[in-house]
Amino acid sequence: MGRTLPSITQSLNEEQAAYNRFRRALRRSDQLALDELFVAARQHLAAAAYSANLLPMETFLLAMLLEEHKETVRLRAEVERLQSRVEDG
Repeated sequence: MGRTLPSITQSLNEEQAAYNRFRRALRRSDQLALDELFVAARQHLAAAAYSANLLPMETFLLAMLLEEHKETVRLRAEVERLQSRVEDG
């Protein structure tokens, strides 16, 4: 018997393909940013598969948001570190 549901990787590939027309309408720099978001979602495919969400795109968007938040936290910590170095003189 074959699979009745697509794998999470197939789901991500299908969602990414569904956004191809949108992607083509973006500026090149925005296309690259969108591509990076899908790469970020790929980093969490195991968790997405485990969640078994009926709407996988929601899980992919959450994975993208998670990666962006981690980067924001990292950058804030770096700014604070640099500010303390400047203040300590």
